[in-house]
Amino acid sequence: MRRSWVRTILASVMALAACSFVDRADAGKRVALVIGNDHYANIPELKKAVNDAHTMNDTLKKLGFTVLVAENQNRKGLSETLLAFDRMIEKGDTAFFFFAGHGFEIGGENYLLPIDVSSATVGQEELIRDGAIAAERIISRVQNRGAGTAIFVFDACRNNPFERGGTRALSGSGGLAAMTPPEGVFVIYSAGAKQTALDRLSHDDNNPNSVFTRNFAKTLVEPGLNLVQIAKRTQSEVRDLAQGIRHLQTPAYYDQIVGDVVLNGAPVDPNRKIDVVPAQAQQVAALPPVMTAPKLIDPLESTNAPIASFSRHNGGWTVVFSIADPALGISWRLGESGDFKETGFMDALDPRTRKRIPNSSAELDADTPTQTIYVRYIDTNGDLKGPFPIRFDPEAALVRDQRKILDMTASSWLSFREYNGLMIYYTHLVSYRCAIRQVRIGIDTTVPDKVIQLPPCDMKEPHAIPRNVSPYLKLPANTKSVSVELTFKDGSLSELRNYRR
Repeated sequence: MRRSWVRTILASVMALAACSFVDRADAGKRVALVIGNDHYANIPELKKAVNDAHTMNDTLKKLGFTVLVAENQNRKGLSETLLAFDRMIEKGDTAFFFFAGHGFEIGGENYLLPIDVSSATVGQEELIRDGAIAAERIISRVQNRGAGTAIFVFDACRNNPFERGGTRALSGSGGLAAMTPPEGVFVIYSAGAKQTALDRLSHDDNNPNSVFTRNFAKTLVEPGLNLVQIAKRTQSEVRDLAQGIRHLQTPAYYDQIVGDVVLNGAPVDPNRKIDVVPAQAQQVAALPPVMTAPKLIDPLESTNAPIASFSRHNGGWTVVFSIADPALGISWRLGESGDFKETGFMDALDPRTRKRIPNSSAELDADTPTQTIYVRYIDTNGDLKGPFPIRFDPEAALVRDQRKILDMTASSWLSFREYNGLMIYYTHLVSYRCAIRQVRIGIDTTVPDKVIQLPPCDMKEPHAIPRNVSPYLKLPANTKSVSVELTFKDGSLSELRNYRR
C-alpha cells in the first residue's frame, strides 16, 4: 500500500515537472523580420542579399517562426516594416531580426542602409545618419516590446561607403563597430572587425547565397545546438572557406543571454535514463508544441557567461560584472595576456553560499582603449569557470551610460533661474552631451523650433563643462514654459518634455 502511494506521488511530481517544462517552453511565440536589400540607387548594388532573405525565411519557418519578409526597402518602407514588426512582438516572445545589405559605422554606432541612402563623401557622415536606421535602435525597440529572447543577425557590409568595392562590404577602413548588447540579446555579424563579408568565393561560385548566410542557415537548423555553438560552428566554416581564397572573414558574435537558447531541440532517446532537473538549466526559446519528450540538460554542463555594465566618472571607468550563478570569487584581466586580478570581497554574506560576497566591480583608467576584458569566477563546487570575453568599447560605453542617465533624470534637463533677468539653464545636458546629437527647445510652445549648440564630446573629461561655454539662455521676462526634445546619438528621439516656471 505504501509503495503504491509513493509511486502515485512520484508520478504526480513527474507530471507536474513535465507540464511546467512544456509551459515554459511554449510561453511565447516566435516572430521574425527578414530584410534583403540589393537594389541600391546611389551606392553599389548587391547581388545576393534578397536571396539571403529568402533562404532565411524558409529556414526560420522550419523552426516555427512567423516571418515578415521585406525586400529592397527605402527609408520610408524600412520604417514602416519595423513598425509592423514592433506590433508582432509581445512580452515573452522570441524575436529574430535578419538584415542582408549594406551597413556602415560612424563613431562607434552601426547603421543599416536602405536602398535610397545618399552617396556620401568625406565629411558628409550626417547624410548617412539621417538616411539610415541605427542598428542599436532596432535592438532597443525589440527589447522595449518585452521580447524574452532577441536574436539579431547582420549579414551587412563592414566598411564606409566613400569608396566602391565588389564584395558585400563598402570598401574603406573601419567596419561595423563591436557592441555590448543588453541582457537577453544575441548578435552575430557576418564578419569580424575591419573585415569584408564575401558574397561569393570566385566567379565560378554559383551558390545563390553569401558565404556567411549559406553556412549560417544550414547550421541554424541542426538539432540540439545552442546559439553560441551555432555561432562558433559558422565562424569556423566561414573562416575556412574564406582562407581558401586567401581572404580573412571570421564572423563575430556578442552573447548577452543568460543560459542556453536552443532553437531546434533534439528529441531524447526514450530508452535513455534521464533525471529531472530544474527548468532553468536550459532556456528553450519559445519552442512550438512538440510531441517528443524534451531534452533535459545537466545544469553543470551549461555555464552562464557573465555580462558587464560600464559607467564613467572623473577618475576613469567602473565596470560591474553580473554573474547569474553564485560565485565564491571573481577575477579579471584586461587584454590577451597578463595575470588575472582578484576583485576582493564585500563585508556581507551571500545567503546562498553562506560565504562573503565577492566584489563584483573593477576599475579602469580613463584612457583605457578598446579592448577585451576576460572574466572568470569560482562556482559553488570550487570549479573555475571561464575566462569569458567581454568587449569594452569606451566610446560606445560612454554613450550608453550617459543615455541611461539622461533617461532617468529627465526632470533635470532644464531649470529656470532669475538673475538679472529670466534664464533657462541646460547644464545637465552639457554634462551628458556625449549621448546627444542635438537639443531643440521651444519657448512658450510645445514645438521645439530652436537648436541649442552643445560643445563636442571630450572623451578625456566627458562630464566637464568647458570654460568658454555658458550653459544657459536668457528668456523674455514673461516666458511661461520651455519645451525640449533631444536627438540621441543613435538617431532616436526623446519624449517631448515641458518645463514650467
